[in-house]
Amino acid sequence: MRKYFKLLTLMLCTFFLTACMYPKEERVENQVAPNDQLQMIQTAVDQYKKDNGGLLPIKERDMSYQIYVKHPIDFDKLKPKYISDVPGTSYERGGYFQYVLMDVETKPLVKVVDLRTSEKLKDLRIRLNIKNDQLPLGKKIGPNVYKIDYKKFGLKSYPTVKSPYSDETLPIYINGGNDFIIDYSLDLGKALQSKKYQVHPGKDIRWILYKDSPVLPAYSVPYTVNDKNEPIFKTIQN
Repeated sequence: MRKYFKLLTLMLCTFFLTACMYPKEERVENQVAPNDQLQMIQTAVDQYKKDNGGLLPIKERDMSYQIYVKHPIDFDKLKPKYISDVPGTSYERGGYFQYVLMDVETKPLVKVVDLRTSEKLKDLRIRLNIKNDQLPLGKKIGPNVYKIDYKKFGLKSYPTVKSPYSDETLPIYINGGNDFIIDYSLDLGKALQSKKYQVHPGKDIRWILYKDSPVLPAYSVPYTVNDKNEPIFKTIQN
């Protein structure tokens, strides 16, 4: 009996040590928003819309918000009639995802924004505010898109974020209005190389990133393609 107790104690210690070795963001349950949770919320949103004359359970935001973060879901409007609890992966429950709606005017679709990327941008914004919003722009790489002079920013290396779509590391840029931008060119290029999607020059092609993914390319700018079918930053003219 004593031998069994020691073995059980050792197993429990091993379990807790293993759990501690993995930071919160590296555990499997925090990597993606599970399809069953997305489907649960989609069903709830559809039923709410049906019961409320076309109204949607979203938080009101003004026109200044980018399209991918403009319509966050208001879970308080869904509980308890349509859902019993808020998804464990949601920001409201301490998770890494903001549940939002896309295509609200046509067919509202539940998607998510990975907030780990926004945290990195928030840190840069704090650094910028400390410098009184005066940041020398680096090399211009697109229409109103510039590299960050990271050394003058007080950083040891160029700021990047991990892509929510691949293993790529994506650079962060800045525009003339001091808004930080995530560059999804690498992911867009891979998607275009697969020839799975038909795109047209002049049209915003970011939809190909989230057509088959629950994650939206938040904090980005529009992209289109050149005559070689390569992703480029979209100008106002095209």
